[in-house]
Amino acid sequence: STMRERKTTDPLHSSTDLSEGKEKLRLKQEVGLISSVSLIAGTMIGSGIFMSPEWVLHHMGNPASSLLIWAACGLLAMFGALSYAELGTIIKESGGEYIYILRIFGSFPAFLFAYTSVILVRPAGLAAVCLSFAEYAIAPFYPGCSSPQVAIKCTAAACILILTIINCLNVRLATSVMNIFTAAKLLALLVIVVGGLVLLAKGQTQSFQNGFQGTTAGIGAVGVAFYQGLWSYDGWNNLNYVTEELKKPEVTLPRALMIAIPLVTCLYLLVNVSYLAAMTPSELLSSGAVAVTWGDKVLGSWAWLISLSVALSTFGSSNGTFFSGGRVCYIAAREGHMPDILSMAHVRCLTPSPALLFTSAMSLIMIISGSFTSIVNFFSFMAWLFYGMTISGLLYLKIKKPELPRSYKVPIIIPMIVLMAAVYLVLAPIIDQPQVEILYIVLFIFSGVIFYFPLVRFKYHPRFLERVTLHLQLLLEVAPTAKDAN
Repeated sequence: STMRERKTTDPLHSSTDLSEGKEKLRLKQEVGLISSVSLIAGTMIGSGIFMSPEWVLHHMGNPASSLLIWAACGLLAMFGALSYAELGTIIKESGGEYIYILRIFGSFPAFLFAYTSVILVRPAGLAAVCLSFAEYAIAPFYPGCSSPQVAIKCTAAACILILTIINCLNVRLATSVMNIFTAAKLLALLVIVVGGLVLLAKGQTQSFQNGFQGTTAGIGAVGVAFYQGLWSYDGWNNLNYVTEELKKPEVTLPRALMIAIPLVTCLYLLVNVSYLAAMTPSELLSSGAVAVTWGDKVLGSWAWLISLSVALSTFGSSNGTFFSGGRVCYIAAREGHMPDILSMAHVRCLTPSPALLFTSAMSLIMIISGSFTSIVNFFSFMAWLFYGMTISGLLYLKIKKPELPRSYKVPIIIPMIVLMAAVYLVLAPIIDQPQVEILYIVLFIFSGVIFYFPLVRFKYHPRFLERVTLHLQLLLEVAPTAKDAN
């Protein structure tokens, strides 16, 4: 099971656990290039390409500049992934950004990352995907008009609850769901691409005439357009969570990135061109569910197929987010940065149920209080703040510790470009259109100080917290993972 695989990498385990871990790790190291490419592409292609095009167009003002944003987002994701590839060959541990920040900058910034990630970033990502699932799932019931927000939020909440049950009950069931829904996702995109090429062949190119007319010039608007576009590329860093499990990671990691990310970028550009071939920019902007509107115009009576495929795709994507969600929780708890309960597994199902239930609760709160576009903007702000910190760590290692063994090196100009982009993406919306919500997010990140010093630095653990943990263990039927390694 997933929890068993994670536990065996714990360096604090007994020698028996370690020997078993090596056996399982050797099996995992059979993951080759094709599996790595499908992992990256399958994670990246989620809800964004079906939801974000109208918002990128809205912020940029015209089709041509919005297509440039999509291409630039793909290039930035590629540069970021190549930078992470070098980090993955220097620090060969699971945990992604958390473990890199911990090893380079130390305990305090790593705690702030884990605290923000577990409480805000991952639940925000899940909430946004589930809202897009809900938008498409109920769109056919409200033809020709926008779906009511209450119906969208109730459907998204139901989606989260179903995912919680699936992932808490059985790991194998969760992976089966993920595989089935990945096929639906690719089918939907291919249908849209082929349909768009047919429309272009018939001469439907009105949307591309005077393509740059009315381009938005504000740095804040461009930054927010990038947020919406980069949301669709999120997942470019996922291979770093399984670096140890790759066959020849020094070769497979950069190669898989160089294949998967350009592939997804081309697919996204073709899908956007297809949307614009079928709709005028004003029609695209007024559509609550872009792919459904495309289906109504191009497929006619078969339009329900698109709606179904996209709903299945986004459900599968949210299941993937949920399925992989416990890793940072587990590793942060193992390092003493999170409550012990979050690193525990169900004694019979062997699933990380406490971490999943916590993520579920936080995601439900976000669905009730926010909309898709606002959640994506705040998710992106936080994500790029920590991406920037991680990339600056790589630059520090390249300049100050060039002697460290690394089997793959990225030219220093690439992480510098990513760092500049991260600084721009964090600062541009604040400078151009300051929003009080971003202040709240920054205050929340630094509120971690209140918990860090007493609970982590000075290891003060109140008795009542131990009693709460014990009662939760009995209620949820969970046990510490180190004791359940066999």
